[in-house]
Amino acid sequence: MDRKEEIREFLISRRAKISPEQAGIPSYGELRRVPGLRREEVAQLAGVSTDYYTRLERGSIRGVSDSVLEAVAAALQLDEAERAHLMDLARTANAASRRAPRRPAQQRVRPGVLRLLDGMTGVVAMMQNSRSDVLAANLLGRALYAEVFNFAAASGPDTPGRLPNQARYIFLDPRAGDFYPDWRAIAATTVAMLRSEAGRNPDDRELNELIGELTTRSGLFAALWAGHDVRIHTTGTKRFHHPVAGDLSLQFETLHLPGDEGQTLFTFTAEPGSASENALAFLASWAASPPETTTAGDPAGTPTVPEMRSHAQPGTRHQGKTEPSHD
Repeated sequence: MDRKEEIREFLISRRAKISPEQAGIPSYGELRRVPGLRREEVAQLAGVSTDYYTRLERGSIRGVSDSVLEAVAAALQLDEAERAHLMDLARTANAASRRAPRRPAQQRVRPGVLRLLDGMTGVVAMMQNSRSDVLAANLLGRALYAEVFNFAAASGPDTPGRLPNQARYIFLDPRAGDFYPDWRAIAATTVAMLRSEAGRNPDDRELNELIGELTTRSGLFAALWAGHDVRIHTTGTKRFHHPVAGDLSLQFETLHLPGDEGQTLFTFTAEPGSASENALAFLASWAASPPETTTAGDPAGTPTVPEMRSHAQPGTRHQGKTEPSHD
């Protein structure tokens, strides 16, 4: 990824989102040829010259002080995720040396963390890395996300050792829209999280390969990626339509492990006394002793739910899929 181009497109996209009224600039009813603010207006709000801000927007961000970046972030009314992304872009642009992209070592979850996952009964728990690979999951996590594991293992020996990946499933499996009732919102959030990670680690070879693959194979991913939106995803509610347990609305929490950079623990719980709590309890019972003939999703041509092992095993890519249909 070209850093200058990333910076340029990010700043232009943020400038286009701020109206003169939002920035407190009177427009006097004039016809404006560009959406959002003009460069000179951002420069004025940030307290820098127009020429200086123009250089910034062209990607010339090397040597720019944090105070100037903070002033630009304030002028563009960036939120916490957007401000962090701008700082990440500046940090990587200012790096004294850039290492050639390399494939990182396979991330492994520590045995103590795996035991923690196994001990979390009644709670969906899984470990992911910053590329949305599923590194490990407890029994209930594998049961809830059986469709994701099935998709990863469905076919093709061409990519041995590939882990189940949430982004691939969301954009490349046509059934993802059935599993996620709020599929479009989840798709947008997933792209925003990958965009944030690309700002932090532009030389991550596997991340760049994932982005390239999804941009090529999914028109929606390509369109969302071009929007340059970023997001911090820490807590909230997610809805599922599970082929066995039915509809669930679960609250999720995220916990980054300080000793394992890039690894995040995701947990999902149901509101006490809710229908989702009953559905989650049923799913846990089903996962503990799944019938051999049980299938996930449409019985016609759908892979069987894999053995409910506690920990995620590497999967393989499902090929030949097109954009999910959600009409």
